[in-house]
Amino acid sequence: MGKVVNYGVIGCGMMGQEHLRNIALLPDTRVAAIFEPNQIMADASKAIAPNARMCGSIAELLQVEALDCLLIASPNHLHVAQFAEIAETRPLPLLIEKPLFTHVDDLAELARLEASYPAPIWVGMEYRYMPPVQTFIEQSRGATGGVTMLTIREHRFPFLEKVGDWNRFNRNTGGTLVEKCCHFFDLMRHILDDEPVRVMASAGQDVNHLDESYGGEVPDIWDGAFVIVDFARGARAMLELCMYAEGSTYQEEITGLGPQGKIEAKVPGPGRFWPTHLGTPPTAQVIVSPRSPKGPQMVEIPVDPQLQAAGDHNGSTFYQHARFLDVVRGAGAPEVSLRDGMRAVEMGLAAQHSAATGEVVNLPDFVAN
Repeated sequence: MGKVVNYGVIGCGMMGQEHLRNIALLPDTRVAAIFEPNQIMADASKAIAPNARMCGSIAELLQVEALDCLLIASPNHLHVAQFAEIAETRPLPLLIEKPLFTHVDDLAELARLEASYPAPIWVGMEYRYMPPVQTFIEQSRGATGGVTMLTIREHRFPFLEKVGDWNRFNRNTGGTLVEKCCHFFDLMRHILDDEPVRVMASAGQDVNHLDESYGGEVPDIWDGAFVIVDFARGARAMLELCMYAEGSTYQEEITGLGPQGKIEAKVPGPGRFWPTHLGTPPTAQVIVSPRSPKGPQMVEIPVDPQLQAAGDHNGSTFYQHARFLDVVRGAGAPEVSLRDGMRAVEMGLAAQHSAATGEVVNLPDFVAN
């Protein structure tokens, strides 16, 4: 038995509690301290991690001597300030949930923190670690001869209710194409191993949230979008998002095409949302379709039922933590860097701007301004 790694967790809403359940499945780990200001969420997190010390502030949490690493899973717009407080007080190895930030004005502060933070930083891009997506990434070059066209489709349920309804407004989330889609922009960069140069988007609020009001204010988050991204070496990627399509068999479908063929990953949504009268939820698939000899080859990628039950992301939260813990224990470097997290949000903000203005956004100019 190795040394127990003690986590301090900041924010234990829906996603934070998924982190708690997955940390509990890992050997030689424990949640030692939690800061969650909402009493209902604090009580729920205490039920998952009963031995954790409940703290009244980040400052109090950082005083817990046993801590070996930290997790930020608070609402999006709080991440940068909380990161800065940790940097100034006790810069431990840090896992920050996506999106890393919500406004282009945050970039200067993040650059400062990136240059000075002395411990490893990992940005939470769980979608990289879904088993079918991992298989797609591992096999994409061999199946396609190098991806030249990449399509990511997410057809899913509307935004869920969150504490204080913070996710109903762009000022807190960065906008749907940041909050929901930075995962997919990260996947584009990761799969293509290239940098984006132009972004074009069309998006809007078509169906959801139109009859909602919070303090007399109607939500401004979008529920559907197309985004096209041009990459430096010539590859093109497209995102298709619809958040009123929860009747679909698969929630995410990723397709890569190249000179030698096509590869697809089909990923079901959270099992808890699958209608019980339809029986067993669908199993993820990866399909390789070579140009020659023709003939699609499909394999199913099942996920451990225990990991499925621990969260809504096909076991990826568990696998991400396993890799993060290796870094905390001194083995290797973060696989999703602060720079990766920054790039994904920059793409999302550029897409938000393009959809709002009708402009094609040149990314280097957008970030520079």
